[in-house]
Amino acid sequence: MKPEKLSSLHFRPRQLSESPLRVVQISDCHLYASPSRSLAGLNTQDTFDSVLELVSSEFNTSDLILATGDLVHDASPMGYTRMRDRLEKMNRPVHCLPGNHDVPEVMSEYLNQGKVTTPASVRLRNWIIIMLDSTVPGREGGHLDAGQLEILEQNLDQNPEHHALICLHHHPLPIGSAWMDRMALDNPISFFAIIDRFPQVRAILCGHIHQEYESQRHQVRLLGAPSTCIQFTPLLEQFNLDRLPPGLRWLELGNDGSVNTGIRRLSTMPMKLDVNVAGY
Repeated sequence: MKPEKLSSLHFRPRQLSESPLRVVQISDCHLYASPSRSLAGLNTQDTFDSVLELVSSEFNTSDLILATGDLVHDASPMGYTRMRDRLEKMNRPVHCLPGNHDVPEVMSEYLNQGKVTTPASVRLRNWIIIMLDSTVPGREGGHLDAGQLEILEQNLDQNPEHHALICLHHHPLPIGSAWMDRMALDNPISFFAIIDRFPQVRAILCGHIHQEYESQRHQVRLLGAPSTCIQFTPLLEQFNLDRLPPGLRWLELGNDGSVNTGIRRLSTMPMKLDVNVAGY
């Protein structure tokens, strides 16, 4: 699988007077202990490696990578170790948060080495990136407990001069897919009660939905990303696989708080996708 050729939907040339923070989001990789395992017919290790090749070839000027959950489908130490080894070779910081298929404690143990970390927050230039854990053991849907809400509130309260990007696995508002919206964040009122108090919040970034998504609530952008493996067809009542190729989201976070963003996908869809599967 080869990356698409460059288009206008890409990082802009760097300017001396303008140096945005360049970010790549990868999500929902669903690796396994065995690199030969597949999900809906796709070898998730192969598609993950292909997306990392896309990052290296077309986004080699990125400042960091955000990995927004469901990183290892079986939450295996072998899967996390192999992922860490691949991400270390990207030679830039990689910040990771867990999804419902991950086990946060195992993920933290095996990913937190070198340039690959699982921080609660990170400050870069005049931005703060807050990484929340919305997972609930044994559940597919998400919840932000009191500790996570406190992390969110404290980081925003203590960094009023920083533009804020909030990251979590589960989508905080419905996306129009009934089956997926049953697995959304279950306490968005508590979440947005904090967000609404802090005008420096510029965008909320999620994984989980395996599709390109963008909307806006008040002045805050809500952004979802493709998976590095299988994609979900938007706006359907029931589970359905899309035939779009794996991909990533890229972001340019401006010094003025602006967010320039787009989606990049592999040039071809792996031919072994099994669109007849009933779930994942």
